[in-house]
Order: sequence, then structure tokens, then C-alpha cells
Amino acid sequence: METQFDVIVIGSGISGSWAAKEFCEKGFKTLVIERGRDVKHVRDYPTAMKNPWEFDHGGRLPAKIIAENPIVSKCYAFNDSTAHFFVKDAEHPYQQSQPFDWIRAYQVGGKGLLWARQVQRWSENEFLSPARDGYATSWPIGYSDLKDWYTHVENFIGVSGNLDGLSEIPDGAFLKAWEMNVVEKHIQAQIQKEFPGRTPVIGRCAHLTEMNETFAQQGRTQCQARTLCERGCPFGGYFSPNASTLPAAAKTGNLTLLTDQIVAEIIYDDQIGKVSCVRVIDRITRTEQLLYAKAFFINAATLNTNLILLNSTSERFPNGLGNDAGVLGKFIAFHNYRGKIDAKFDGHLDRYYYGRRPTAIMMPTFRNVDRQDMAFKGGYMVFYTATREGGGHEVEGAQFGNEFMQKTTKPGRWAIHMMMQGETIPIEKNQIRLSNKLDTYGIPQLETHIGYTDNDVLMIEDFLKEGREMLGKSGCTEIVAYDNKQAPGLDIHEIGGVRMGADPKNSMLNAHNQMHHCLNVFVTDGACMTSTGTKNPSLTFMALTARAVDFAAEQLKSAKI
Repeated sequence: METQFDVIVIGSGISGSWAAKEFCEKGFKTLVIERGRDVKHVRDYPTAMKNPWEFDHGGRLPAKIIAENPIVSKCYAFNDSTAHFFVKDAEHPYQQSQPFDWIRAYQVGGKGLLWARQVQRWSENEFLSPARDGYATSWPIGYSDLKDWYTHVENFIGVSGNLDGLSEIPDGAFLKAWEMNVVEKHIQAQIQKEFPGRTPVIGRCAHLTEMNETFAQQGRTQCQARTLCERGCPFGGYFSPNASTLPAAAKTGNLTLLTDQIVAEIIYDDQIGKVSCVRVIDRITRTEQLLYAKAFFINAATLNTNLILLNSTSERFPNGLGNDAGVLGKFIAFHNYRGKIDAKFDGHLDRYYYGRRPTAIMMPTFRNVDRQDMAFKGGYMVFYTATREGGGHEVEGAQFGNEFMQKTTKPGRWAIHMMMQGETIPIEKNQIRLSNKLDTYGIPQLETHIGYTDNDVLMIEDFLKEGREMLGKSGCTEIVAYDNKQAPGLDIHEIGGVRMGADPKNSMLNAHNQMHHCLNVFVTDGACMTSTGTKNPSLTFMALTARAVDFAAEQLKSAKI
């Protein structure tokens, strides 16, 4: 195969596949390097159309598998129908100074086959408040810089939602929204009545609720409301790299996809003052080769992007590629999901809902919006859903016989689940570094030093108090609020370590996601983020990537990199 390209993209997940699509469509010969196996859309979704009774254990994993995988088995999506898409604990070990649950997916598409598919635009406040309230370095960009790129991405991936007119959750280019059920609407109305300024809305998600020519050209069709998404969707009903961006890149004839290749390091050439190539190790044969390009996009997912850069040392960069500021691997943050509330709702027993909706009700943050007005810094979103309990729930004793059979045909009471998605504060001591222990390929293992702070606890307490009150005034009963104390990482929203910033003295990347001190290297996955915001991060990753590619393409054309 060729070893010289215009652009090398490391990682084939959500951000990496977007980089590949944009570069290929602009005419650049682009190599995407993936450390895992190939996964072709439809062909390689072995469980997508299986019925529950076709699984040996009803979809559950045997106790032996769970015992062998104490970390990944905590993930909500890890079960007998999806296990083949997850990295098992023993396959890529890492060191933890305190509990951190690192959830990974090594195959073409990465976690883009497994993500929760919730996509909200960041608000202007989310870019401004970290510096305003003193809990992160200033973002070098704002909402206005990403607004058109959000639209660019939304038009291609397909995003369902309403035009709600709320500044804290900006509107976008939306398809028809999913519907709230009767109890969700009731709670929405009561919250708006009792708590002015708080507005629950139907979630925005990357699912096709209607078709147009853009989606038809991708070979995708409308979401079937199966909520079997993590198995891979044979309909292409939700956005994934495998169904959407990678096929679009391949259609141009400019894409080369190289699988089973582990990037050991990125090599800086002192003679030319920039990166010249990457060294890869074949996952199966252990052979090595060098692959060359003019520009490099590092999109290996937050922690692996940090690992690669930390391991990429040279005389010019003894502490990791581009790390003049000494911040590489530091200021890691994540989303706080520890606050949960369960409740019941009596009434509306004559009402039900159709299908399995792939999104929840979300309420943008109402804390620290225009100024810091709480004892804690940052804000949190609130999500909730209302569902009917399953049939047979009222039967006591043996779960068989005529009575049980009759009861299974009738849904039970309404059950409410509410949760928080809170910002955590990027602090220097929350960091990752290279361990003295090596993996099976001779690459240092990652060592995590990441934990919660007192700020996070104050935010949890506020959510539990406010959530309990909102549900109580909505007529809910049997309200149980709790802190599940889950470890960081299980949120799967970790960010930072290669943060953007205007000042090269305290950041790694400029406003275009370009390294301050190595101009032909770009990072546009979660590692580039300065703060977490309150929103799900993937849409912002995609918008940042498309914007950075547009800038890098002009730099390549003018031979500036």
C-alpha cells in the first residue's frame, strides 16, 4: 500500500470519520488509521435483527463474563447483544490511582456504534462561563464561531427536535420531533407553572424521523423506534460513522482505511519543524511501518489521544508532542451523572405510547446561567422519562399460570426516572500520564488520576433537592432520590488534556484546533475541550472537526503547513 498521503486521521469514530469525510470531499488523499477491526454497515451487525429468545441468556451476560470484566460490565449498553463492540478489560489494561471506568470500543466506527445519540448545541454561556466564573481557561471561540458548522453537521446526520426558542439550548436544523407522552407533558406543564424559567423540552437526537435526498443518498432510512441502536442499525436510522460519514468519504475515491493498526507514536522531524509521519504496529502480526502525510488529525478518543501525544517525544518535545505549556494530559473533566431520582405517578392508566422513543425529556441548566449564583461552579441539565411498568408486576408468588398470563397483557403504573448531567471542573490534579508498565505492544499503559471534587457533591445535592421538589409539585409519589456514587469515566464523556486556548502558555491548541507549536497537527475529539459544558458532547466534536478541516484545507492549499 501507499505510505504517503495528504492527510492522516487517527481514529475512525465520530470525530475521525467527520474529518475523513470533509477532507475526502475537498479532494485530499486521506488515510484513516483504526486500531481495531473493520465493521461494515449492516454486514457486521450480527445481532441487529435477533429476537430476545434467540439469545442464550435472554440478552444477559453469564456471571463468568461479568466477573472477568468488572469495568466494562458497568456500562448500560454492555450485554450479550453488544459485547462484541466493546473492549474487554483484559484487552487493553490501564492503571488507576482511584476508580475510573474507561469504556472503549476498538473497531471501525469506534463508540459511534454505541453512543447515546443525544445532540444539543452548546449555548453562548457554556463557552463564556468557565472564564467568567473562574473554573477553566478561556475558550478561544464562542457560539457564533460554531453556529454555521452545527447547521452543516445537523443537515448531514439528521437531528430531530422542536424549535423551542431557548437561549440555553439553541435551535438548529431539525427534523420532526419525537412526541412526549401524556405524563411527560403533565410534568413539563407543572414545572413551567411552578418554576418560572425552567423549560423541559423533547430531546434532540441523531435519529431520522423523516427522509430527504441527503439521507437517501447515504443509503439510510427512517428510524424504526426499536431502540436496539447499540447493536448497529441496519436501517441507518441513527447517525453512525459506519452508515454515514465513512461511506461518504469512500465514495470520493480519496479514502484509504487501514484497520488493525495501533499508532505507537507521532514522529516530529526537527529538520522541517513539523510532524512527518506516524509509527504503527500491526495488531495481529506485530510488524511496524511508518506512514507519511502533510497534515495529521488526532481523533483517537480523549484518553487515547492523550496517550499517543504523551508517548510522542523528541528532542524538541521531550514531554510529549506540542507540550511546551506542560498541560498535556492535565485538566481532565467529565460529566457528573451521580444524581438519580425515581418516582411513581398515579393516573392516566387509560393512556399508553407507541414504539420505543430513542430520546428523553431534557431541561437546560437553570443554575449559574448569567452569573454564578450558587455555592458551586458550573451547571447541570436534567433529563426525565415516564414509562409504564411491565406486565405481570402485580402478581405475587410464582410467575406462571393463568393469573400471571392475564396480568402480563396489562401495563402497570407510570414510573418516572430523572437524572442529572452536570459539569465537572477541569482541575490540574485530574490528569493522566504514562505508566511504567507496558502493554503487549511495548507501549506504556495509561495511568489515570481522576476523581470528584467538593464542587461535584454540592451540585449533586442541589439536583436531588430541586428534582425531588419538581416531581413532588408535579403530583408524583414514592419519590426516591439518591447519589449512585458511580466512578468517573462511566459517563463516557471525558474531555481535556489537549485543550484549546488563546494563550500558548496554558493551552495546546489554537482557535482552529491546531497545535500552537506544531502547526500540521490538529486535535478535534474530546481531548481538545476546555470545559465540559452541560450538553452531550458529540455534536460539538463534529462541528469543531468540520470547522478545523475547513481551516486545515486552506492551510494545505497555500502550503502553510
